[in-house]
Amino acid sequence: MRIIKYTTIFLITIQIVLGISFPLVAKPEHFWQFPIVIGLEEKIRNVIFHVPTAWTATIAFTMSLVYGFLYLQKKDFNYELKSIASAELGFLFCILATVTGAIWAKFNWGSFWNWDPRQTSIFILLMIYSAYFVLRSSISEKVKRARISSVYSILAGVTVPFFIFILPRITSGLHPGSKGDTEGAGPIVQFKMAPNMLTLFFIGLIGFTLLYFWIFNLRYRLLVLENKNESEE
Repeated sequence: MRIIKYTTIFLITIQIVLGISFPLVAKPEHFWQFPIVIGLEEKIRNVIFHVPTAWTATIAFTMSLVYGFLYLQKKDFNYELKSIASAELGFLFCILATVTGAIWAKFNWGSFWNWDPRQTSIFILLMIYSAYFVLRSSISEKVKRARISSVYSILAGVTVPFFIFILPRITSGLHPGSKGDTEGAGPIVQFKMAPNMLTLFFIGLIGFTLLYFWIFNLRYRLLVLENKNESEE
């Protein structure tokens, strides 16, 4: 876990420092220069942070589904704790994706919120998982809470691919990749970026993924301690 921690810090530090400091120029001549993307200009930097947060939220929600399924199969409370820990992190990264997406929307579309299908779908996801936390906190009996929470985590997790990948692509909207997008999925989604920018983009994906596993391990261990104290009371 120590390796994951230090690797995470190293990769995200590189992502932040280089992503902000590399200048944008019309004709890059060095590896420390990003090309200007017509229509995006400085806003292109936000992609390096926005996409990894959305990616990590998807991973976290998916892992919550997996652990919920494993609890129902094995009746091991550790899986239920892992499911809630992963759902909490998914919720956190989903908020970060919403905030960075709203910043993008403000400078690219004129306002922070436009009810674009992509914004609407991520808002619905936040509501689904908010209900999950409320449901879990409303049940005091341990076994019943674990069983119902696990079932809900599976049902909620099944909706994630639809709201993240399918709905925004079958409806018209402002976000790249929406139905009617003349560039298909858009240059960013299709990874049509300069090599140095693409490298930094993938560094961000890896860094945020490792960040999830690092925080997940910490949160899970904390939940184990809280569950132990609850059992002793």
